[in-house]
Amino acid sequence: MVTTTRTAAWLMIVAQPNCSASWRSNKLVLLALAVPSLGCAVGFALLGAWPILPLAGLELLALGAALYYVNWKLQYRHVITLSDDSVRIDKGFYAPRQSWKFPRQGTGLAIVPERHPWEGPELSLQRTGESVSVGEFLSREDSLKLAALLRQEIRVGSHGAGGNRQF
Repeated sequence: MVTTTRTAAWLMIVAQPNCSASWRSNKLVLLALAVPSLGCAVGFALLGAWPILPLAGLELLALGAALYYVNWKLQYRHVITLSDDSVRIDKGFYAPRQSWKFPRQGTGLAIVPERHPWEGPELSLQRTGESVSVGEFLSREDSLKLAALLRQEIRVGSHGAGGNRQF
């Protein structure tokens, strides 16, 4: 998903993976699965098959951990802030873990076309000696949208199979 915010001084582009379910809806799904699972496990435990109870708990714990991990991975985002004199790229989950700041004049956009019709183009922002890939987790449509937004703001430095021309 690609969203933009524009003010008079800067343009902020946020690229993040598509999230089909929120953490709240994942918890509701886990609860909907836990009630019948634990209900059956308690019933069998009362009949004497007690090993079913810890196994049902482990199953729900594994499902909850998997849902949490996937939700955490879907919080990853790239924030590209374009001002009059600089380009800032922040990558991270809830707060920036990595940041780059390039001068606006020396920054170019490298586009490597997709190898398969289902893939989107590979995008990277470059300056002399340094390249930062952006939006590698995006769907094809979102990747094309990000490329169009960046083309409007930054000159295309290289376009082709290599995509690593030095400025």
